[in-house]
Amino acid sequence: QVQLVESGGGLVQAGGSLRLSCAASGRTFSTYSMGWFRQAPGKEREFVAGISRSGVSTDYTDSVKGRFTIARDNAKNTVYLQMSSLKPEDTAVYYCAANTYYAGLIYQRRMYDYWGQGTQVTVSS
Repeated sequence: QVQLVESGGGLVQAGGSLRLSCAASGRTFSTYSMGWFRQAPGKEREFVAGISRSGVSTDYTDSVKGRFTIARDNAKNTVYLQMSSLKPEDTAVYYCAANTYYAGLIYQRRMYDYWGQGTQVTVSS
């Protein structure tokens, strides 16, 4: 069983920055592929960013490329999402997710087997 706990959400003005953290339980965090998703009111949960087990491979949805950065610290069992130049359309609940059996990048929700409880990010205009 893997537990994921997100933190770092909040209210920020457009153009501002936030860093989300996701702390994972378990001794084998370095074997998990990790991802960040978000869900805005009335919309489906969407992929935001993903990172491979090693951290070498990362990818982002087009709308956040150049503004968001995903990173991981395997020694701390934590994955981060640095968000800059935030826009009102980034407002959503942000979730981290873990896949415990695949090494590469994962984009599909259904391939993640563990999820955090989510953290709210609100960007005011």
